[in-house]
Amino acid sequence: MREDLLKSILQELSGRSADIEATGVISTDGLTMAAVLPEGMDEDRVGAMSAAMLSLGDRTSQELARGALDQVLIRGNNGYVLMTHAGDEAVLTVLARPNAKLGLIFLDVKRAAEQIAEMI
Repeated sequence: MREDLLKSILQELSGRSADIEATGVISTDGLTMAAVLPEGMDEDRVGAMSAAMLSLGDRTSQELARGALDQVLIRGNNGYVLMTHAGDEAVLTVLARPNAKLGLIFLDVKRAAEQIAEMI
């Protein structure tokens, strides 16, 4: 039931922008709670990498006196990976195309993360 509700939030998020290629809600220990991924993308790998990167981002932000972590953004040749907390127990991960309008995606991701945090 909860997975279905999370998946509906992810599908709505994906539907807001054609630039969003994949989304997932991952527990802070790396287990995928819900995901909307393209065929061939390994759900377990996405979960493990998301949890590890957010944890590293948290620590980096604290150690370098940048305050509480808001998000981790990775830019590669083939697009972006955006990770943000969705409450204390989950990470929202979004993969976007290289020419994505990040401002709009940031706003949509923030709203989705708030919805997920309320649900978990």
